[in-house]
Amino acid sequence: MKMKELLLFLSCVLSVSADVLHEDIGIIGCSDSDGEFMYGLDGEEVGYADFNKKEFIYPQPPFIDPLNYGEGAYESAVANLQICRQNLKVDLQAYKNPPLQRDAPSAVMIYTRDEVEFGEKNTLICHVTGFYPAPVKVSWTKNGQKVTQGSSINVPYPNTDGTFTQISRLDFTPQQGDIYSCTVQHLALTQSLTKIYDVQASTQSDPGVGPAAFCGVGLTVGLLGVAAGTFFLIKGNECS
Repeated sequence: MKMKELLLFLSCVLSVSADVLHEDIGIIGCSDSDGEFMYGLDGEEVGYADFNKKEFIYPQPPFIDPLNYGEGAYESAVANLQICRQNLKVDLQAYKNPPLQRDAPSAVMIYTRDEVEFGEKNTLICHVTGFYPAPVKVSWTKNGQKVTQGSSINVPYPNTDGTFTQISRLDFTPQQGDIYSCTVQHLALTQSLTKIYDVQASTQSDPGVGPAAFCGVGLTVGLLGVAAGTFFLIKGNECS
């Protein structure tokens, strides 16, 4: 088995109290050719090391108070990556190159960050979850043509079942007739998964769906009421 296909992930979750007020997580992942170092809080990324740009990134929205780990955060990530790779070699020798577990993504969803308005800037989100090992590769198209400008992807985030989640984003301006897609590739997939987003279809809704659903719920509640009344009537006759 090629070492580049193997990722070793070490994580630690700390709870402030038994009631779990907050969850702080740190992840170190490595192979012979790739690596990950990330801190998260309450299910959100706080910061991660970008080993290509050689800097520590803080993907936080501008409306919150900035949080950072001070100078030396990237250098600490590099040192931890080296330790991870040393541990990986030891584990491979100890376990005699065990077969790599592979779980394909259990769900891929595509949706917009905000309500769609033609001509107004927005963000498309491709949400991929339930896969192992990390990462996945996500690519975008607009009207059948590949697009890379304005796209980004976060580092893999662990789920409670040991699988991972990644989210890719694409900045776009909705225009009538445009069709977007996100395509996901993973080691466990024999062929890529593609989800389509039709701008025009997203702005349209079936006016009959809401009333139909409402009537369906009302009918169901009514039937349950009749059934309950019949049940108690029968029981009352049995007791008399």
